[in-house]
Amino acid sequence: MARIKLPSSLGALSTGHAFPDGDWRDGAKVVVGRISWPQLNSIMPNLAQALAYNDSSTMSVTMELASARPYAFKFRPESTALLIIDMQRDFLDPNGFGAIQCGNDKVFASVRSIVPRTKEILRKVREMGMHVLHTREGHQPDLSDLPPAKRLRQTSAPSGHHTIGIGDQGPMGRLLIRGEYGHDIIDDLKPHPGEVVIDKPGKGSFWDTTLHRALLARGITHLLIAGVTTECCVNTTFREAADRGFECCVLTDCTSGFDSSFVTKSLDMMCSYDGLFGYVGTSEELLKCAPQTMISPPTTPPGFQGDLSMPTLRAQYIGRQATPSEVVKHVCLRIQEYQAKDPAVWTYLQRSDDILQAALQLEHKFANQPLPSLYGLPFAVKDNIDVVGVPTTAACDEYTYTPSRSAKVVDALLDAGAIFIGKTNLDQLATGLSGCRSPFGYPRSVYDHNRISGGSSSGSAVAVGAGLVTFALGTDTAGSGRVPAAFNGIVGFKPTKGTLSAQGLVPACRSLDTITVLAPTVEEARAVWLVADQGPDESDPCAKSQQSLPLWHVDFRGPKVGGFTFGVPPESALQCCTSSYRDLFSKSVARMERAGGKAQVVDWAPFDMGSKLLYEGALLNERIACLGPKFLGDNHERLHPALRELFGKALARGTQPWQVYEDQHVQVACTRQVAMVFEKIDVLLVPTVPCHPTVAEMEADPVVLNARCGEFTHFGNVLDLCGLALRSGFNDGESGQRLPFGVTLLGASGTDAKIFDISREFERTQ
Repeated sequence: MARIKLPSSLGALSTGHAFPDGDWRDGAKVVVGRISWPQLNSIMPNLAQALAYNDSSTMSVTMELASARPYAFKFRPESTALLIIDMQRDFLDPNGFGAIQCGNDKVFASVRSIVPRTKEILRKVREMGMHVLHTREGHQPDLSDLPPAKRLRQTSAPSGHHTIGIGDQGPMGRLLIRGEYGHDIIDDLKPHPGEVVIDKPGKGSFWDTTLHRALLARGITHLLIAGVTTECCVNTTFREAADRGFECCVLTDCTSGFDSSFVTKSLDMMCSYDGLFGYVGTSEELLKCAPQTMISPPTTPPGFQGDLSMPTLRAQYIGRQATPSEVVKHVCLRIQEYQAKDPAVWTYLQRSDDILQAALQLEHKFANQPLPSLYGLPFAVKDNIDVVGVPTTAACDEYTYTPSRSAKVVDALLDAGAIFIGKTNLDQLATGLSGCRSPFGYPRSVYDHNRISGGSSSGSAVAVGAGLVTFALGTDTAGSGRVPAAFNGIVGFKPTKGTLSAQGLVPACRSLDTITVLAPTVEEARAVWLVADQGPDESDPCAKSQQSLPLWHVDFRGPKVGGFTFGVPPESALQCCTSSYRDLFSKSVARMERAGGKAQVVDWAPFDMGSKLLYEGALLNERIACLGPKFLGDNHERLHPALRELFGKALARGTQPWQVYEDQHVQVACTRQVAMVFEKIDVLLVPTVPCHPTVAEMEADPVVLNARCGEFTHFGNVLDLCGLALRSGFNDGESGQRLPFGVTLLGASGTDAKIFDISREFERTQ
């Protein structure tokens, strides 16, 4: 059974076709009823193809396992993951830890009998575009994460059969030790690129792992669970997932254990008390209702059609209708054409032959392999982030150097199949929000050549907004990834500082900097973030540990059905906006309410103070410290005039040492006050910028007008927030141009996944 929500933009697809129980909600057709996937494909092939490639920005489908116990298990594929537990050689191959644990060859052989069905369901789930996660139980080679009780309990049993235990040498290497042959997942269920593998030291999958955060990051609310053993690791994981708010269904024909009676009793217990813990059901129903059309190629003509969006390119790559080499040839031509309009976007471009060679190598590498998540996607890098062998200028000749290695975030994107195109322009030394502080020229908004592009990630935002690349990296210290996103009608994601590695990033203000993602849509930005976030970087002194980041219960109903609370600034704080921007913000508030939110005016004082601390207080001295001594004194004349004025005023203040500590104390107090605000709200909604200046206006008043652009962004990193800027309509300019209007959803430290979930609902709501 499928519940299909069609956005109004696709309403024409259903014209003339009746569906049972159809109704209208929120201006979109909602179809509820039984319809086979072949029927859907024949009636609405374009819709079937969109579902096939998981274009979650346009629609969602609710499916159900009707025969599950204690009652039907309903789930949306886009927010459901298949979690495969411990299908390792150590548990499924002879002579491993599982065989020793079982002690009976016949029983052990029956455990492995679930592999063919698990393999089949894994294939179907991948075809549906659902997330897949794997776990592996095992310990560090030095056994530092192995409690003595776990190590000794079974081998110490007086009448037991365990003669060797964890860490001892076995036929496939040391038992349950990470890196050993026996520890890895069996070949039949080998993870595909981009699928998460969680190494766990315990029976449950949540203790001392990143599983909860990995599920939150992907917007997962429901789990289909397979794996071994039912009575041990599967049961423990299932019960803890239920406590954390996930809706779980164990696939009974994809799990097994070493004692059939224990398996039966465990499954009965999981679905007992009217679903106190969750559900159990077979995979048979899922295999039958899974869309058969999902492996069909898209209905577009063969060859690249010019659309660089992630869903379109991935669909064409999966369907083998386009190749990365075709795409990059088009990208190079498009960039060449756009340079005639705006020559200031790039500071460095790869040679077209080198780009083509990289694409051909990618095609060869994955010719007969599953495609990684960013396969063949062209991307740009802001020119204060290192790419090996490419000069890093930070838009300042005196600073230029050629790095011997790439930033860790860049390496992660390349490993996921993305294709590097070039370096993009920026406000000099990443200082500014205007896009008008570079010796390489001033990039212009893609909507109006007379308007500023915003900075400091100016070139990256224009490259994405103009469709020259699929996504780009920027940075954000005071709004540099959010402001240009607003002025170019795209999405700018500023993660919680310290969560993306800053290795290879030129520091502007080291304690506040973070690498950002610029992309056309929320889900595309999220996909890049999932690759870029590799966990805490031990080489980054400002990195946050996983344990310092918050977790929260999952609301399986989703933001719209379950509801959420969003904060808004008081009217007094919005007076800095133009009248048209205030009107557009009011419409955005109403749109958030249609998406399921409840508005609440927040105390603006700590946010306002956070903004003032950045440029009006002693904290500005950290930015000067990051520049180094060669840019102080007489040498600062080499800087852009706007920067000379800014830093000159800071140096002239004669800041006393104790004033730095005073401002740090204020910062800590404001950060705590804001954290308390976010205990009462899920997100804070603000206009990204209060106005959209022209280049002439910015040149006439470069410092004051630049500061005005940051009214709603300056406090973000100072107060340790994450934020996602996205378009929320259009504003008619004075000359009749349609200029994008943007809002930003801000979240508490570490709640990046939450702002993605709510932003997705906002983006879908008209």
